[in-house]
Amino acid sequence: MTDDSSDAPAKAAPSGQAMWGGRFSDKPAELMQAINVSISFDRRLAAQDLEGSRAHAAMLQKTGVITSEDAEAIQAGLKLIGEEMAAGIFPFREEFEDIHMNVEARLRELIGPPAGRLHTARSRNDQVALDFRMWVREACDRTGAQIKALQKALVAKAEPHAATLMPGFTHLQPAQPVTFGHHLMAYVEMFGRDASRFADARSRMNESPLGAAALAGSPFPIDRDQTAKALGFDRPAANSLDTVADRDFALEALGAASICAIHLSRLAEEIVIWMTPQFGFIALTDAFTTGSSIMPQKKNPDAAELVRAKSGRLLGSFVQLAVVMKGLPLTYSKDMQEDKVPTFEAFDALELSLSAMAGMVADLEPNKERMAVAAGSGFSTATDLADWLVRELGLPFREAHHITGAAVKRAEQLGCGLTGVPLADLQALEPRITDGVYQVLTPEASVASRTSYGGTAPDQVRSQIQRWKEILA
Repeated sequence: MTDDSSDAPAKAAPSGQAMWGGRFSDKPAELMQAINVSISFDRRLAAQDLEGSRAHAAMLQKTGVITSEDAEAIQAGLKLIGEEMAAGIFPFREEFEDIHMNVEARLRELIGPPAGRLHTARSRNDQVALDFRMWVREACDRTGAQIKALQKALVAKAEPHAATLMPGFTHLQPAQPVTFGHHLMAYVEMFGRDASRFADARSRMNESPLGAAALAGSPFPIDRDQTAKALGFDRPAANSLDTVADRDFALEALGAASICAIHLSRLAEEIVIWMTPQFGFIALTDAFTTGSSIMPQKKNPDAAELVRAKSGRLLGSFVQLAVVMKGLPLTYSKDMQEDKVPTFEAFDALELSLSAMAGMVADLEPNKERMAVAAGSGFSTATDLADWLVRELGLPFREAHHITGAAVKRAEQLGCGLTGVPLADLQALEPRITDGVYQVLTPEASVASRTSYGGTAPDQVRSQIQRWKEILA
């Protein structure tokens, strides 16, 4: 997409010559054509290009820049082009470089000279900024809807398991018992932040570039507010230099996408771990697993592994565009043609990953018995013992922590859990300990005691589930 200012209608280019070729005597070299052409990927902007052109033509007509007759011919031609694209018969041609020139060339074939007036008061610089911004805006909307669907799947899976025990981990070591519902709701919170980032990015990008022209604005009496409103923008962008040079909207969307992909990858990693025989916390059906070509016993969580891997593609896309933009002077440079492929690829990967993860969450079933046993392993109720010493005996927490550590050491010597340590052994560490301490040393008691807001007590989990059900409704 080349810098192209066209504030005045020009004669149609001779056959075989580029539309911008008036000052050129020769055609570009084949290698130049190969590196320059972008229609292979920017054809994805076709719908946005047509929508922007329709709004631009309507504005030119209303402001008297073009006649009603020319405007009607242009609108009729754009409608035919839209129908051709919908039917899959539009003739995309590399000789016209990009989506903008392909549309204009086809429009000229369909309606003749009036087609040359469409580009009045417009440049490919503000045209591509418009098309791409609209595409990214729509991608943010689609992604937000997919995140909501994933959150609903998580909430639906969490609700019947608000009290289902599982171990909570730090350093991937047993830490304290939690519930499976509480664990799933953690991801609902994460994805809620992701949704808010996309919404925030969408709000910031919702300014129309159309009318900035090549970089300096237009001498024609255009109405940028009209086109902005017609295309669903809050306002026209305020600085013509900035608006054709800006790709912040794509970078910000890719940043939000990268963080979302990281969250998806973390959940995917847990699914992979939970499915191992060593954990055995969950099972996935055949719908989201594959087998081995040599080991008939295998049931591999390939969907989760691929979601985990695709986070690298999204992170790479963000870095790729950041590197393209980091050294560019104002305003447009052809480097910016490289903004689309990483953005398209990133959102393709993200949308597929979100759909796959929502499917896996709905599909998975927890092994409640296995998780309950694991919830009590690794002396996971040690903190409950320390808290009991503070609460019942008034010990400073650091002293209680030391006594509990000694109790864990004694349990290790005896080869049992904390509930198996004889009362006499506990009283040797602190004489005032009573047999009431055993009531807090089960995983069930531990979970039930965590009643602070946002804690893992089942009633707290149910409260958060209800809150999110109302939000997502």
